[in-house]
Amino acid sequence: MSVPILESKRCTLARSEPATREMLAVSHLTAGYGASAAVRDVTLRVGPGEAVALLGRNGAGKSTTIAGALRATAGSVQIDGRSVSAMPSYRIARAGLSLVPQGRRIFATLSVRENLTLASRNGDLAEIYSLFPALGARSGLAGSALSGGEQQMLAIGRALMTRPQLLLLDEPSEGLAPQVVRVVGDLIARLTRDMDISILIAEQNLALAFEVADRIYVMERGEVVHEAPAASFREDHALQKRYLGV
Repeated sequence: MSVPILESKRCTLARSEPATREMLAVSHLTAGYGASAAVRDVTLRVGPGEAVALLGRNGAGKSTTIAGALRATAGSVQIDGRSVSAMPSYRIARAGLSLVPQGRRIFATLSVRENLTLASRNGDLAEIYSLFPALGARSGLAGSALSGGEQQMLAIGRALMTRPQLLLLDEPSEGLAPQVVRVVGDLIARLTRDMDISILIAEQNLALAFEVADRIYVMERGEVVHEAPAASFREDHALQKRYLGV
């Protein structure tokens, strides 16, 4: 498959000032399944137009923090200063948050266009096709007919059709060829830089995380154990080995 690479010049300069407000503020979050807590006392933040990566080994609690944060059993979650902890999912979406779940979860029997328009909340279909020309060329095909990379593009495009202020990406590089991972990285850089969308990304691909993130959090056994600028953590191989085994 020929995948069009987005032309995007990454911004590598650190922000000179801290964000004046927090687009996402998770405070002392505990969440899990029934009586079992998968994450405990997690606190993290994402500023406006900032990309933050959540790193950790398998089972560290990254996905629960991303998706389970919406169903906290303790603590609080705020989007742009507004508490969403007790809100149903549709109201959280209206508050400006959109989730790209692990495994894509597109509607396999619906066409590309139908997948996108079904999620639309004043979204611009032409804009999505300009970001992902492959989707425009396959607009009438069923989701099941797409490659894994195209399905990931569709999942991200579907989330963008809701016009989010905050985008949560759960393992977006999972199962993708390196060429397609580069497309995803280019897109994340473009969304934060040009469209001022805030992004929280749970990711196992360190190269992608280090390339797109301004800051990182490391999770271990359901807790945040380290926070640092992405650039400094990228150069600290001792900490990478300690927390991630690499």
